[in-house]
Amino acid sequence: MFLNNRIDRLRESMDKNSFDAVVIFSDENRRYLSGFTGEDGNYDESAGILIITQTELILATDSRYKTQAENEAKLYSIYCYEKGLSLELTDIIKWLKYKPAKIALETSRITFDLYSKIEQKLNGSILNIELVSAEDALKNLRIIKDNQELEAIRASLKIAENSFLELKAQISPNMTEKEAAWLLEKLIRENGADSLSFPVIAASGSNSALPHAIPDKKRFKKNEPLLFDFGAKLNGYCSDISRTLVIGKADNTFKEAYQTLLDAQNMAINAIRPDIKCSEIDKIARDHIDNSKFKGRFGHALGHGVGIAIHEPPRVSRLDDTLLKAGMVVTIEPGIYVPEWGGIRLENMVRVTENGAEVLNSIGFNEYIIAL
Repeated sequence: MFLNNRIDRLRESMDKNSFDAVVIFSDENRRYLSGFTGEDGNYDESAGILIITQTELILATDSRYKTQAENEAKLYSIYCYEKGLSLELTDIIKWLKYKPAKIALETSRITFDLYSKIEQKLNGSILNIELVSAEDALKNLRIIKDNQELEAIRASLKIAENSFLELKAQISPNMTEKEAAWLLEKLIRENGADSLSFPVIAASGSNSALPHAIPDKKRFKKNEPLLFDFGAKLNGYCSDISRTLVIGKADNTFKEAYQTLLDAQNMAINAIRPDIKCSEIDKIARDHIDNSKFKGRFGHALGHGVGIAIHEPPRVSRLDDTLLKAGMVVTIEPGIYVPEWGGIRLENMVRVTENGAEVLNSIGFNEYIIAL
């Protein structure tokens, strides 16, 4: 039922844009629209494509994935190519019952080299086809989460949170950032995740002032910030959380920054409702931080959508005027970063409801002290 609804929505968009066919290249949209879980390797490798018209559903792949595609993509006819995608695309199109005149490609997920080969091959064929970009039609395809997706996100979030609680109980002075990151990754996998949403960020002291710090051999010290950003991936869906701790005693800067961020996050979440602009939610949190002693210490966007990909539309940013709608899932993650001292980031996942917002997290922010 969910797949049929997704395909129907795409076909409605195709009709509005006068596309005869859409070609899907990305892992995320391929899975979303077909159920096929095959993943590309490098940027120049492909596990296959979807070709969707108003009457046909084709999943084209190679022999490595043929059986998997047949088992997972029950709604699709499977075409197994042998010479490579670019060389056989014209044959795949000829395989369609009705030959398309305008084909929209998911251009953001193919290389210029592949696009050039496809264009050259089609121009050299007897097919009279116009190639266009499908990006406008696909941009918000996954922006509203259905019940199946929400269930998957909740399950991945539960694993991530439970794993972090286990990590927290084992943190001690002299543990390195790398050791903590590996332990959290290990716990996430042992607790049932298929993988991580992204590499764990474990940053201490001055390193925590780097929003995307890479864990190194720096050892945890007493009374300095310990920033963790992490997430689990389960059944194709991601979770995303940030928590900041301190071993021993928090100094006044930590306490003031922490409370400022907690207030900013609560203000932003309380303002969430359908039809409010993402930029307005960002402004509420940003203005609160800038009206404190930490003005200018919050540089990145307030949040982003999460789903099959760790970053999806909408962006909860001053640059994004997307109207929030019920069913969207976003992060709210204000941060304060002070060079040389460190940084704090507090991140929860939030579902937009018909009347406001639901925080999906179970772990609060009260217990940030690790007692000695």
